[in-house]
Amino acid sequence: MDIALWIVQGVLALMFISAGAMKTFNSKKAKATMPWAQDSSTGFVVFVGLAELLGGIGLILPEALDVAPVLTPIAAIGLAVVMVLAAGHHAKRGEKQAVVMNVVLLALSLFVAIGRF
Repeated sequence: MDIALWIVQGVLALMFISAGAMKTFNSKKAKATMPWAQDSSTGFVVFVGLAELLGGIGLILPEALDVAPVLTPIAAIGLAVVMVLAAGHHAKRGEKQAVVMNVVLLALSLFVAIGRF
């Protein structure tokens, strides 16, 4: 089970860190490539990016360094909340493919949270 958790944590961290870094440090590119970002303020896009970036880091570092490992499932819960809110936002905009991706990421985040608690 530990190996499965590490694999899921690694995949989630890679996805959230890369997406969060783009939204945080290159919000113009995010606004150009993501339809929801075009209709949102730059501050909101950067905020979402920071939440994803820090959550992705939180999935790996506390558990890997064995420094406050309880932060790993807390980060997973935080990312699950972000995915619930993102799914609602995308559903309201009629972006079905994005909602499916949000639900998958939500399920994986909950898997990590439950497995690490």
